[in-house]
Amino acid sequence: MTVAAIVGPTASGKSSAALQVLQARLGAGESIEVVAVDAFTVYRGMDLGTAKPTPTERARVRHHLIDVLDPDQELTVAAFQRAARDAITGVLERGATPLLVGGSGLYWRAVVDDLRFPPTDAGLRAGLEARWSGDHVGAHAELARRDPEAARGIAPENLRRVVRALEVIELTGERFSSYRTAWDRYDSVWPGLRVGYLEPPAAVLRERIRLRAEQMVADGLVEEARSLREAGPLSRTAAQAIGYAEAFAVLDGTAEGSELASAIATRTWRYAKRQRSWFRADPRCVRADADAVVAALGAAG
Repeated sequence: MTVAAIVGPTASGKSSAALQVLQARLGAGESIEVVAVDAFTVYRGMDLGTAKPTPTERARVRHHLIDVLDPDQELTVAAFQRAARDAITGVLERGATPLLVGGSGLYWRAVVDDLRFPPTDAGLRAGLEARWSGDHVGAHAELARRDPEAARGIAPENLRRVVRALEVIELTGERFSSYRTAWDRYDSVWPGLRVGYLEPPAAVLRERIRLRAEQMVADGLVEEARSLREAGPLSRTAAQAIGYAEAFAVLDGTAEGSELASAIATRTWRYAKRQRSWFRADPRCVRADADAVVAALGAAG
């Protein structure tokens, strides 16, 4: 039993390809479940802007990590890593195939690679910031003394990052640089991981993004954003979600509603370019068209 995945930038066709893979696997009598690898589909009520699977699709096949948090709850990468790995383990224990589907490069690597995320302590961080405020040279010198490798990779002017490194050393007794080791490797924690990577040509992707943004707005994204805000304060992560942040600006009167779709498309395209960079750096992600991905992952194995 192996873990399969379909990854790629926003609007690359992941959902459509996943549906075809599911149909093929189910048609062959195989049990398969979807694990969403996405920072925003976890939030209840954030539907139009996140392109969640439809209720019909979710009724047919079990989906994990969708609608598991309220919008006022913060989500960390470490928490997502634990939840996703627990879900994958459960799927495997049931004798089914987990199909990971998503476009967040950071969350993807957190789930499939042996990445560690150091803890944080707000009080300690505040104390270190106060101690080194206005003395980035001294802070960097302290880091160089305690963790030379980390110091070489952080500019002295980046006081926030220097303080974070010192915080981790104080909290864990480990060098901050030790947490970076696994980032340079692409050794999956799931043996036999099979990956389908979708990346349409740039012009095709930009057009799909434009059409998706227009459809979101036409389907009532502003009204959904209004309902979310009326329900209470949102977490920092939820409030900054692409599409919703722009819709909130319209509600606040700081942006024009007529320009909403264009603003969403512009920001989404910038994000898509970062997504491509994440996946292109991953040797497991070999670019293929949708038909090839479906053929490869639709077969049992």
